[in-house]
Amino acid sequence: MAFALPDTALLPDYSVVIGDSREAAASGGTLEHRYPANGEVTATLSLAGAAEVDAAVASSQAAFPAWRDLPGNARRNLLLKLADLIERDAALFGQLATLENGSPSMMGPYMAPVAAERFRYYAGYTDKLKGETLSAWNGPAHNYVNYEPFGVVAAIIPWNGPLFAAAMVMAPALAAGNCVILKAPELAPYAALHLGRLCVEAGLPPGVVNTLLGGPALGEAMVAHPGVGKVQFVGSGATARKVLKTASETLKPVALELGGKSAVVVFDDAHLMMAAQRGLSGAMSVSGQGCVNGTRLLVARAVYPQYLEMLKGIAGHIPVGDPLEGSTVMGPLISEASVERILGVISDAQADGATLALGGERLQGDHAAGYFLPITLLADVDNGSAAAQREIFGPVLTVTPFDSEEEAIALANGTDYGLGAYVHTQDLRRAHRVANAMQAGMVHVNASGEGMQPFAPFGGMKHSGFGRLGGEQGLLEFLQPRNVWMNLAEEPQQ
Repeated sequence: MAFALPDTALLPDYSVVIGDSREAAASGGTLEHRYPANGEVTATLSLAGAAEVDAAVASSQAAFPAWRDLPGNARRNLLLKLADLIERDAALFGQLATLENGSPSMMGPYMAPVAAERFRYYAGYTDKLKGETLSAWNGPAHNYVNYEPFGVVAAIIPWNGPLFAAAMVMAPALAAGNCVILKAPELAPYAALHLGRLCVEAGLPPGVVNTLLGGPALGEAMVAHPGVGKVQFVGSGATARKVLKTASETLKPVALELGGKSAVVVFDDAHLMMAAQRGLSGAMSVSGQGCVNGTRLLVARAVYPQYLEMLKGIAGHIPVGDPLEGSTVMGPLISEASVERILGVISDAQADGATLALGGERLQGDHAAGYFLPITLLADVDNGSAAAQREIFGPVLTVTPFDSEEEAIALANGTDYGLGAYVHTQDLRRAHRVANAMQAGMVHVNASGEGMQPFAPFGGMKHSGFGRLGGEQGLLEFLQPRNVWMNLAEEPQQ
C-alpha cells in the first residue's frame, strides 16, 4: 500500500506574484507536479512565460528607484517583518516542503527559522551600507567610493531546498537595495510561491519582489531579458553553462553556486563513531540531494575496515519512509527519472570495480510507488572513476582508502569540484594544515554542515561556481562600486 498523499488544500492557488497581485494562469503552458512519496499528482501547474517575465521586469524596474532610496531603517524594518512572517508560517512551510519534494515532516520546524535568520542578518546591514574615502593624487581632491545596487536581480534557485536557497539570495539582494524576480522551481514550487505572497503581506512595495513559476524556458527568458541587471543562479553546472551563454548576449554579470563532490577525510586519530555518523549525513540530508553534501568518504587505511562496518551498522537504523511519519529521517528522491539515473550510476560503479557494501536497490513494499532508494555504500572506489568524480545527487556514498596525509589531500582535491570539504582528526595542527590545503570554498573540521551560518560566506571554487552568498561578501555580490573624484584645486586666475 502506497504512502498517503498529504492534504493538498493548503497549496498555493496561484503561479505568479507580480506587484501585489497573484494570478493562477500564465502563458508558459502547464505541468503536473507529483508527490515524490507515491507519484500522485498534487496539482496541475500553470507556468510563467515570456509575457510574465516582461511584466515582472517592468514592475521591478518601476519599484527600484524608490526601494533603492528608501532609508535604511525603513528597509530594515520591512525585512524584519518578512522574517517574522516566515517564522509565523513555519508549520505551513514544513507541510509545503513535504508536498513539493518529499522532505520528512520532522525537518519542518527547522526550515523556516533558518530562512528567517538570513533576512534578519541582512536587515542589520541596510542602515550600515557605507563607502570609503581614498587618497588624492595630482593635487587637492575629494576621492571616494560608494556602492550602487544592480537594479533588478534574477534569482534562479533549485528544488532541493527552495525556501533556504531563496533566502540566501533574496536577503542580501534586497538589503543592498535591489529588486528581485524569483523563479520558483517547477519540481518544488510551493514554498517559493508562498514566500512571494509573504513579501506582499510584509509590506514590501509592489514590484520589489516578483515570483514566477516555471522551468528552463522561464529561466532562459529571465536571464536573457535586457532589463535584468544581474543573475544569481543556484543549480547544476550543466545549466550554469547555458545561463552564462545566454547572459553573455547582454553582458550582464552572473554569480553561480553550483554542485559539488565534497570529500569527507577521516584520519586514523578521528573519533570514528562521530565521523561515521557525520559521514552518513551526506546521504541522509535531503536524501543525498544537496550540493555541499559530503558524499566522497576518504578513510585512512588503518581504520578503513572498522569505519566501513560502522557506516553499515548505523545506516541500517536510519528510518527511510513516509515523509508524514514523525520518525522518518530520510524521504524519497525528487522524481522517477532521478531514481533510474542513480540506479544506473550504481550499476556502472560496480562494473568499474567498486564493491556494493550496502543498498543499491529500489525499496519495495509501501515504498514501491514512490521514488525511494536506501543509503547506498560503494566501497573500494577508484578516485578516478565516474562514481567518485561526478555528482550523483542521491543517497550514494563512495568510500576510498588512503595511506598518507599527502595522498588524502591529493584525493580530496582530485575532482573538478570545489564546494565543500570535511576533515575528521583530533590533531589540531593537522586540522589547520589539511583545511588550508583543501581546494574548497567551505571546510568543516569534525563537523558536517552546521557551520553554514548567515554571517559566513558560502560558495565554491573550480567548477563549483564563483561568487559568495552569506556574510559581508554576500552583500557585496549585489552592489557595484562607483569611484567619484572631485577636483578641489582652485581655478587659475584669469
